[in-house]
Amino acid sequence: MAPPVPVHATPERDLRVASGWPMLFLTAGLHIVGVLFIALAGGTFGAAMAARVLTGVLLQLLAVLTWFGYFTLQPNEARVLILFGRYIGTARQSGFHWANPFYARSRGRVAPKAGSPVVSEPRNKFAARRGSAGLPGFQSLPTKLSLRANNFNSETLKVNDKRGNPVEIAAVVVWRVDNTAQAVFDVEDYGSYVEVQSESAIRSIASRYAYDHGEEHELTLRGGADEITHALKEELQVRLSKAGVVVEEARLTHLAYAPEIAPAMLRRQQAEAIVAARQIIVHNAVSMVHMALHELDAKNLVRLDDERKAAMVSNLLVVLCGTTEASPVINTGTLYS
Repeated sequence: MAPPVPVHATPERDLRVASGWPMLFLTAGLHIVGVLFIALAGGTFGAAMAARVLTGVLLQLLAVLTWFGYFTLQPNEARVLILFGRYIGTARQSGFHWANPFYARSRGRVAPKAGSPVVSEPRNKFAARRGSAGLPGFQSLPTKLSLRANNFNSETLKVNDKRGNPVEIAAVVVWRVDNTAQAVFDVEDYGSYVEVQSESAIRSIASRYAYDHGEEHELTLRGGADEITHALKEELQVRLSKAGVVVEEARLTHLAYAPEIAPAMLRRQQAEAIVAARQIIVHNAVSMVHMALHELDAKNLVRLDDERKAAMVSNLLVVLCGTTEASPVINTGTLYS
């Protein structure tokens, strides 16, 4: 089932831009023609000379302006084209291109988080360089976006599971940008948005299930790895669809009890393991005793009354269920003497 699309989602427009190679020859031609106009403007000063010089200067300025329209795109890379605040479209074709020189090179700046100290380093790898010198700490966001798959490794989070036990959990999320318009215009900084929403989704999943030892047929974090992975991926996709992001994979990388309760939980697990082992031992011991009595009766080796059978069952259970080796005792008499 496809994830729900936000009501006010910005639709992406695929825009094909001109190749940069023909425009490169045009720019060179403008430079050459402009120089010729200026060079051939010699002679007495007059209206004709002024017109040639003015034309040459204008051609040079036009040629310089065209240089700002060149850009390159690598495979799995896109550029959002914005003209004076208006979204024109998205260029996705890799190669050397030329577009309107007035298309914005930056889609805005991101201010530091409220209450945090101003730093000169970007908050995350998706933010570009710092802003101008007059705006320290502000980060310019480029119009070029990477469409490649990205990994987000969350920090180890401490969360209370469904039963209130504190657990430590971490996950890795593989994601990529699918809708560039939503990534640019529907959220402020899609890189930070992915990080925050991923941690929120991990906390939500951890609090929704018990760590282990749930009720009968109950899904747990420890016992239902595949189901938990699927649930986490769906939770992330619902949250990140607003930013035009597609979640490729999401898996837990760390799951453990918090240190303050880990020793107690370990003792509980050891006790449960011992009880489970004893149950298997007793079940098999009873089966072996039953088989021994049945074989004795079937082969008519010895006739045992109820009292002797009880004594034999007791001895066999002690031997089979004991934690240490049994010490044989030779009985020289009978049970009745």
